[in-house]
Amino acid sequence: MHGKLLPLAGLYLVQGLPYGLQSGLLPVLLRARGLSLTRVGLAKGLYLPWLFKLVWAPLVDARGSLRAWLMLSTAALGLVCALLAALPPAEAGPAGLPVTVAGLLLLLNLGAAVQDVALDTLAVQLLEPAELGPGNTVQVVAYKLGAVLAGGGLLALVPTLSWPLLFLLLAATYWLAAALVWAAPALQQLPASQPSEPPRHSLHLLQDVLAMPGTLWTAGFVLTYKLELGLWNGVGAVVCSIVGSSLGGALLARHRQPLPLLRSVLRFRLGGLACQTTLLFHLDTPGVRLGPSTVLKGAALLSLCLQHFLGGLVTTTTFTLMMHCSQLAPSALQATHYSLLATLELLGKLFLGTLAGALADSLGLHLCFSLFLALSGMPVLYLSLAPSTLA
Repeated sequence: MHGKLLPLAGLYLVQGLPYGLQSGLLPVLLRARGLSLTRVGLAKGLYLPWLFKLVWAPLVDARGSLRAWLMLSTAALGLVCALLAALPPAEAGPAGLPVTVAGLLLLLNLGAAVQDVALDTLAVQLLEPAELGPGNTVQVVAYKLGAVLAGGGLLALVPTLSWPLLFLLLAATYWLAAALVWAAPALQQLPASQPSEPPRHSLHLLQDVLAMPGTLWTAGFVLTYKLELGLWNGVGAVVCSIVGSSLGGALLARHRQPLPLLRSVLRFRLGGLACQTTLLFHLDTPGVRLGPSTVLKGAALLSLCLQHFLGGLVTTTTFTLMMHCSQLAPSALQATHYSLLATLELLGKLFLGTLAGALADSLGLHLCFSLFLALSGMPVLYLSLAPSTLA
C-alpha cells in the first residue's frame, strides 16, 4: 500500500500549492492595498476553472492515459509558475490585482483543475476499498500541507526572497512532481483509458453519471456540508484540521463506516458551532474586551481549534464516501463521476466563501453567523436520507 500512497502524497501536496498561494498570500496583499472584504472575497473568482472540471473530465475518461494527463498537467503548472517569475506584477488592475498576474493565476487554476481530475481518478482506480480511509487521509493532509507551505511559507519568505525566486521555486517543485509521475512504479502499471462505447452526448453522459447508485444523495451532501465554513482560516487552524483528518483516516482504517461516523461528528460540530456563535455574540457586546490572558480568549481559541479539528475529520470521511460512491460507477465513467462530486463539494465551499465578505459587510456579524449556524444543521438532517447502497 505504501507504494501507492507515497506518490499520491507527493502529487496531492503540489496540488495544494495554488490554493495556499491564493488563500494565504493573495488576501493579505489585497487587504494591505486597502481593499474591502467584499473585493477581497471576489478575488476568489480566480478559482472559476475548478467549477468546470466536468468539461474535460470526459476527455480524461476517454483519451490517453492517466499517467500522461498527470505528467503534462503538472509540467504545465511549472511552466505557468516560470512565467509568473518572469513577469512580476507592476500595475494593478481594476480589482487591485495586476492584470498579467490575474491571468496567469487563472491559468494556474486551470492546470491544477485538470491535474485534479486525473489525480482523483487515479486514486479511485488505484485504491482498494480497504485502502480508502488511509488513501483519503493522505489526500486531505497532503493537500493541506501544500496549501500551508504555499500560503504561510510564502508569507514568511516574501520579505527575504524576491517575486521571481519564489515562483522559480514553485516551478522547480512542479517539474520534480512531473518527474515523480514518470518514475513512480505504481503509476507505470495504469492502463490507458479506453472508452467502452462511442462517445456520448454530454447530456446522456450526465444522465449516466447521475444514475449510478447513491450519486444524487452524495451530490447533495457534498454541496451542503461545508457551506458555513466561509469565514474561518489560518495556519493554526490548518494544523488542527490536519490532526482531525488523520484521526478520520485512522478510524476508517479500523473499519468504521463513513455514514455513522459522519452522523456523530456533524452533531458534535453543530453543538460546537452553537457555542462558538454564542461566544462571538458576547464578544461583540459593547464594553467587552478580549484581553491577552482572559478566559474568553482561551475559549475563543479552543472553539476555533475544535471546529477545524472536526472539519478535518469530516472532510476525510466525506472524501472517502465520495470515492466509495465513484467506485460503484463503471471505470469509463469514474473520472466524470468523481469530478461531478468534487465540483459540487468545491461549489459548496466557494459559494458562501466568495460572498462571506459581502455578507459580513451588509448583514453584520450577528445575522451572518446566525445564517452559517442554520446552514451547518442541514447536513445533519440530510444524512437521514442516505441510500442503503452507501451504507
